[in-house]
Amino acid sequence: MAIVGLAAVASAAEVGGIRVDERTRLGASELVLNGAGLRKRAFFKVYVAGLYLTEKRTSSQDVLALGGPKRLSITLLRNLSTRQLVDALRDGIRRNSSPEEQQAVKGRIDGLMADLLAVPQGRKGDVLTVDWLPDAGTLVALNGEVKSHAIPGEDVYRALLKVWLGDHPTSVGLKKALLGQAR
Repeated sequence: MAIVGLAAVASAAEVGGIRVDERTRLGASELVLNGAGLRKRAFFKVYVAGLYLTEKRTSSQDVLALGGPKRLSITLLRNLSTRQLVDALRDGIRRNSSPEEQQAVKGRIDGLMADLLAVPQGRKGDVLTVDWLPDAGTLVALNGEVKSHAIPGEDVYRALLKVWLGDHPTSVGLKKALLGQAR
């Protein structure tokens, strides 16, 4: 799956000790860093996330409505089991999507979660990317290797993005950082 490119063009910043690139390629498209931030849980640094879009946006609604490819990049700062990741994603979708939205994506989300559970564990330094490619669907890769089948429907990708950008995000500070509102 060569369409999940990891080529970086220029370095933007360092977040939590991780270099976050200003641009990345996804398929034939060049994406720009919308924002990046650190996810902490209690006193622990968990990961650094970066959101890449075709053009910068500063509100969740604008990001979710923006067409074209998108990437959420997550660099793990500690070991994390895929069960922990799947449980956190399911909880985030539940908290940020209406019952109707959840029902509409349920089967496809279940398929994605099954793909993720086939990966035993994420290790410190691993890079997880969650990509939206309009012609293919949602793809998840670990260290550049695709780990999911293509999940059709932009509604699935929106449900996943709302885990970080919804009304009840995993972290308000990280949401602001991904929207370029905080550094």
